[in-house]
Amino acid sequence: MSEPGTRSNPPRSNQPRPTEPWWQKHVELVVVILLGIVSVATAYTSFQSGLYGGASDDRISKSEAAGTEAESLYLEGNQQYQKDAQTIAQLQTLTAAAAAGDPFAQAQYDELYFISVTGTDLEPAVDAAAALDESEPEFYHDPQADETYQDALFSAYGDEKLKSEDLRAEGDKIGDQGDQLGFYTALMAITLFLLGIAAVVKRAGLRWILIAFGMGIFTLTAVLTALIPAVWIGY
Repeated sequence: MSEPGTRSNPPRSNQPRPTEPWWQKHVELVVVILLGIVSVATAYTSFQSGLYGGASDDRISKSEAAGTEAESLYLEGNQQYQKDAQTIAQLQTLTAAAAAGDPFAQAQYDELYFISVTGTDLEPAVDAAAALDESEPEFYHDPQADETYQDALFSAYGDEKLKSEDLRAEGDKIGDQGDQLGFYTALMAITLFLLGIAAVVKRAGLRWILIAFGMGIFTLTAVLTALIPAVWIGY
């Protein structure tokens, strides 16, 4: 009870005044609507983050498989290269022996040439080197230096290696986008937390500060999320 001669202050009411805008009168409804919007956006962003993460893992897995295949192709090409080098050395030895008068050297040369050179990628290179030897006898021309021959042995390796590198780069890029979406999901979760607090706070001023701050975070996050292309299952 107030003392005589003093004026008692009327209790403050949290009820909206008739002159307030509708959105202030129905702040609970506004919070519920915003919670629904942010919840849907959070679910979408989380879903997209998961798809991007799976797509990144898929690309990296394919890149590793392509890298393994490229290494296998390189070893195969290098093995053939070493075998051809031995064949060329044997042919040169037999050529020298035939020139020295060995009666069996030419027959052995022809047999080796037919078995190891005829119909292979080495044959055009040997023919091209022989033609260069005739035109430039003062120089030795290595058949294995022929670009067409080297392409035949190692072009598949180069293509597969390039494929592996491209898949890896794509996987890393997709992974970065997935990480960004995961971060945006966390920011949207903060917005949900702030809106949840705003739904139970009784002070109108604090309530609107929480709503404004949370929706500011959400708006920025939603714009950044929209900049990342949407994908679907199987991407």
